[in-house]
Amino acid sequence: MKRIACVIVACVMIVALAAFSASCARNDTVENLEADYTGLEGTSLYVMNWGEYISDGSEGSLDVVKAFEKATGIKVTYDDSTPSNEAMYAKLKSGAVSVDVVIPSDYMIQRMIKEDMLQKIDTSKISNYKYIMDEYKGLYYDTANEYSVPYNVGMVGVIYNKTMVEGTPDSWDLLWDAKYTNNILNFSNPRDAFATAQFLLGQDVNNTDKALWDAAGEKLKEQSPILQGRVMDEVFNKMEGGNAAVAPYYAGDYLLMKSINDDLEFFYPKEGTNIFVDAMCIPKSAKNYDAALMFINFMLENEVALANAEYLCYASPHSGVVNNPDYSFKGNEILYPDEAHKPKTQYFYDIDPEIRSYYEKLWEEIVR
Repeated sequence: MKRIACVIVACVMIVALAAFSASCARNDTVENLEADYTGLEGTSLYVMNWGEYISDGSEGSLDVVKAFEKATGIKVTYDDSTPSNEAMYAKLKSGAVSVDVVIPSDYMIQRMIKEDMLQKIDTSKISNYKYIMDEYKGLYYDTANEYSVPYNVGMVGVIYNKTMVEGTPDSWDLLWDAKYTNNILNFSNPRDAFATAQFLLGQDVNNTDKALWDAAGEKLKEQSPILQGRVMDEVFNKMEGGNAAVAPYYAGDYLLMKSINDDLEFFYPKEGTNIFVDAMCIPKSAKNYDAALMFINFMLENEVALANAEYLCYASPHSGVVNNPDYSFKGNEILYPDEAHKPKTQYFYDIDPEIRSYYEKLWEEIVR
């Protein structure tokens, strides 16, 4: 789905960081663990995550899963085959597999809580929970911090090629500018694509008014004749290769694209944009609850959280990462804009099923 690792950027940026580089060289060893990870040797754990969404040992990075297995003696089955929140949800809902840890996005966590699909997390057994920053606690999808532990944070913006686009754009209307016909990309998933039109039209992206969804749908139909295509992962080759001029995408992934093609620039549209949090949860199907808690705690170890933040290039909700002077993205204006440059943002909420079905049918008409 939307999660593509920022390996190239991370590895270039961390070369000079002696401490972190040393840990990466060991590949599967974390030297300074704060918690005790003994007592569950010989057991197993099933983790479901996005593809390329954990530091995996490539390009000298820390192999987090192997490091966890080495520290705990727990055998991990790591499933990164689901392409979307909806596919992840369907797999869990079907009962086809028993999952111990899953990492969905905020609005899907909200839905799974409503449908009693998640277990409560005993954070008193997660000693490293102290590192989760207050601004990522008590959010709308888990107000009492009972079902989830934040993993990653991101925002959507617009990427453009400065050799192909005139001036310094600042609005979603760039995606509707006929001057760039056949050089414009948009998302191929409905929630993100609808949001590009909704923000441009000044709508609430979580509205339940069918007339507003119709208006956003018409705006997307209006865009169709000038589009080169609707994409997800394909955006990397398109933008890095100079084969498209404009695309909306996730801020962290822009940093990777920029490292390949320096002609690329980025902005958060003035009308507002989507912010999202992905978080670690324990499904009702979990067979090894204690190992799930141990895995979540391990992911919050300073060295592990730093490895993931460097690898992924998204913003971290972990204070030990954000305040680490050796963190290569510390203060990065894209990931951590200051108050004067923070965009207006909205989270996606789990929308009423009737509205969800309605916009999905609209989407079928749009892409037909």
